[in-house]
Amino acid sequence: MRRAWDMGNAVLPVDPRLPHVAQQRLLDAMAPSYAVVVDGRGHVEWDELHGGRPVEPGDALVMATSGTTGEPKGVVLTHDAVAASARATSTRLGVDPTHHRWLACLPLAHVGGLSVVTRAIATGTPFEVHDGFHPSLVADAARRGATHVSLVATALQRIDPSAFRCIVLGGAAPPADLPANVVTTYGMTETGSGVVYDGVPLDGVEVRAVGGELQIRGPMLLRAYRDGTDPKSHDGWLPTGDLGEVDPTSGLVRVFGRSGDLIITGGENVWPAAVERVLHAHAKVAEVAVVGRPDPEWGHRVVAVVVPADPHDPPTLAELRDHAKGQLPAFAAPREVDLVDALPRTPLGKVVRRDL
Repeated sequence: MRRAWDMGNAVLPVDPRLPHVAQQRLLDAMAPSYAVVVDGRGHVEWDELHGGRPVEPGDALVMATSGTTGEPKGVVLTHDAVAASARATSTRLGVDPTHHRWLACLPLAHVGGLSVVTRAIATGTPFEVHDGFHPSLVADAARRGATHVSLVATALQRIDPSAFRCIVLGGAAPPADLPANVVTTYGMTETGSGVVYDGVPLDGVEVRAVGGELQIRGPMLLRAYRDGTDPKSHDGWLPTGDLGEVDPTSGLVRVFGRSGDLIITGGENVWPAAVERVLHAHAKVAEVAVVGRPDPEWGHRVVAVVVPADPHDPPTLAELRDHAKGQLPAFAAPREVDLVDALPRTPLGKVVRRDL
């Protein structure tokens, strides 16, 4: 990455776990000029590709994101944006390069993983990189002196969180009970990683709600997409596609979810995240995702897609409805339960709702 930057190029990290067809689809959309391949011995090959398109001066990263459509898009982040994100996040977390050390163990093809590396480079903070999340290796890194790590909720549940000074949690919705050293973040690829920490925007970041949709402005936002389109308004505001609110007194940001995730059933609004939090606490539920499906009577019905804690004793619809109605309005209780072996997730742990 440093060599590419020294040459005036931007870097597109490609997830090696992608099937060949998906990799080719991504490369066709992003039009890189070189493929950089590292073999098992650490030898680096630079292969020139046909049809590559140049980048603008100052571009540092092209991060692939599928958004809600599934079609690959390239988020172009400049060196200035990467540096602004590194400064703001490190300041908020109180990172001291002389005493702290980062661990990067999330996929580097996603901004949540790569931002750990760029943050450490930009601030001169020591770091180490793992080729994936392995609980035992994470514990080893903590014993060797790693103090800060970025994780997703599913990974957090597989380690001893007290081993780290600070855990930055992104991706999927956080569990209800969080250790005191865990900081929850909100952001997206277009914002260069998290820009709201524990509900508070980072220094230099502005958040507002327009018509219920959150919009963000700040120096770490993308320059444009790889196809040249710029999703920001003329005065720099980025519509996120997430619905939420900003408390007028405290300035705290509350995120409800993607606008497309909202379930309208019988004229009532149901947010999947709220129902998921309640159902996840049921003893017979290991994992759960809530979606809306067309219903001739209600418009849409609330459906709970459940991974049972015990496949031989799964929760019944009646059990989950009774549990939900103890904490939520009756209209938010599921009207259907699908039992599955696993939920479809992205590498960062987000549920792929379009696959449910």
